[in-house]
Amino acid sequence: MKIISVLTKLSILVALLLLLGLLGYAVFGNKVFIKSSPVVGREASDFTLELFNGERIRLSDLRGKVVLLNFWASWCIPCRDEAPVLESSWRKYRNMPVAFIGVNVWDDKDSALVYLGQFGGGYDNGVDPKGEIAIEYGVGGVPETFFIDQYGKIVDKYTGPLTEEIIEYFLGKALSQQNGQPRSEN
Repeated sequence: MKIISVLTKLSILVALLLLLGLLGYAVFGNKVFIKSSPVVGREASDFTLELFNGERIRLSDLRGKVVLLNFWASWCIPCRDEAPVLESSWRKYRNMPVAFIGVNVWDDKDSALVYLGQFGGGYDNGVDPKGEIAIEYGVGGVPETFFIDQYGKIVDKYTGPLTEEIIEYFLGKALSQQNGQPRSEN
């Protein structure tokens, strides 16, 4: 009689574990979780950035262009990984209504200049010495990239190193905005 009760108990335990596994899969499995930022969908905060070449650029002066706003630091390994991709993508899009802006944060100017000399940076790059721009955009780490449409609205944010495919996807999405709304596919 003890063998039957042990087998019964073991069967019930296995059934419960399977049920818990299925429940866990239903709740957590096979789903894509997309992290969003509270700044997405809002007007991009205006700022003036002092570029490494001594010039200044103001975000609001770029209205009419889609802006890729990338926060980076010279000590950041993922930033080093994405730097060649940013440079080649900038070359691809520079004759379109697109502007790339690099914002160096939490870094020293000399290291940033060495980084730009090593990895490129033909597009506008400047330093945020007090981290004010990064704070305004809610940057928590580097690299972080914001995609701003031609009307000055933040349409997306990407955290982590960019690839060409990621840049094409988000720039294409931002370029398709018309009056702040996606274009209809007619």
